[in-house]
Amino acid sequence: MKKPADDLKNIMAFYERADEIGRLLTPLGQLEFERSKEIVKRYLPSPPAVILDVGGASGRYSCWLAKEGYEVHLIDPVPGLVEEAKRASRNQPGAPIKSIRVGDARDLDFADSSADAILMFGPLYHLARPGERRKALLEARRVLKTAGLLFGAGISRFASAIDGLTSGYIIDPEFVKIIKQDLTDGRHQNPTDTLTYFTDAFFHRPEELKAEIEAAGFQSLNLVAIDSFGYRIPNLEQYWNEADQRQALLDILKRIESEPSLLGVGPHLMCVARKTK
Repeated sequence: MKKPADDLKNIMAFYERADEIGRLLTPLGQLEFERSKEIVKRYLPSPPAVILDVGGASGRYSCWLAKEGYEVHLIDPVPGLVEEAKRASRNQPGAPIKSIRVGDARDLDFADSSADAILMFGPLYHLARPGERRKALLEARRVLKTAGLLFGAGISRFASAIDGLTSGYIIDPEFVKIIKQDLTDGRHQNPTDTLTYFTDAFFHRPEELKAEIEAAGFQSLNLVAIDSFGYRIPNLEQYWNEADQRQALLDILKRIESEPSLLGVGPHLMCVARKTK
């Protein structure tokens, strides 16, 4: 049986090889980014509130929030991504990220009740064991002020099944095994060296993500699909590069984001929650 420390080893090994910055620049990555920003902006207090970007990777969200006037602190367990975030921050000298460092979502180096909001766009699926996810959520609760906001992202239980069918990965018997395991209990385990099959993680049913967050002492405000079926639209690049079509797509995805029957269709989910007393 793997130990909790193996979670970080798997994450670091994967992101040392994967092109995370390149992924974010694709039409799909941009769709995820724009939708996530729009959801977060609905709930955030006015700047200059304090925001922690836990698992902030190369700093895309942190840079955006810093430009908006927030005091942003980024942590990530992968040193290479932390260096990328530092470079990104230097490239916007008028609105730098306040602090950037290597860190672990399960042991935050921040004082109690010191943050107005926390982004967790990674830890709740990269931490494959429920006990480790709970540690991260309890740390987030400790660091948040009363009524502070948590934005927790998850990956849908059905992501690899839909991706395998639409991309053709099911021709690989190893990927079929991955799909079957995902659908059985959510444990996404990639025994191959194929980066497009992702790394070891946990894929939630929508209601499971909400339940885990609520069990850690949060009040759920909304559970939404970030990209829904938008990530599988034919000619997504054409949609994205045409302003009117892009806006039409974003408007439709917003209208259906909370529809229970569609929550698990897309790869990414977000639960917006508030710290209770």
